[in-house]
Amino acid sequence: MVSETQTATTTRTVSDNWLGAAVAGLLATFAFGGFQTVMGSSSVIAHALPALYGVQGPALAVGWGIHLVHGALLGIAYAAFATPKPLREYAENIPTGALLGIVFSVLLTIVAVGFIMPLWLQAVGFPMAPPIPNLAPSSFIGHAVYGVVLGALYPVLAAKF
Repeated sequence: MVSETQTATTTRTVSDNWLGAAVAGLLATFAFGGFQTVMGSSSVIAHALPALYGVQGPALAVGWGIHLVHGALLGIAYAAFATPKPLREYAENIPTGALLGIVFSVLLTIVAVGFIMPLWLQAVGFPMAPPIPNLAPSSFIGHAVYGVVLGALYPVLAAKF
């Protein structure tokens, strides 16, 4: 008597794992926030980020919470950015993923930090709103830290979740 057994397997690609992307984004945000703190720019976290949501005055814990939520959401945005071919091939390994993370972070800095954040801060009446465009070299460096960590961790964490 002959019997057959079928086995179902699920293949998951790195580029379709949003949870891994969010976790990579959180960890990259810790690295970026640490860099900001070392460079003396923690006032952005304590003042500007809370002001985006109507919280006035120094609120470092609220700012960190907002920063981490933004970082996780932008990690998911990175996964969406890296999903189409041929970018998927670069996102699925650590060295080229780190480079792709830098590209993503430069685009992020230009759009979000250069234009959206200053406009938003002006709209809510934040007195220390930066000028438009807000393209400081230190912002590019800090976001590059975020991008390197995000791009390097994404293939590792996306494969685990």
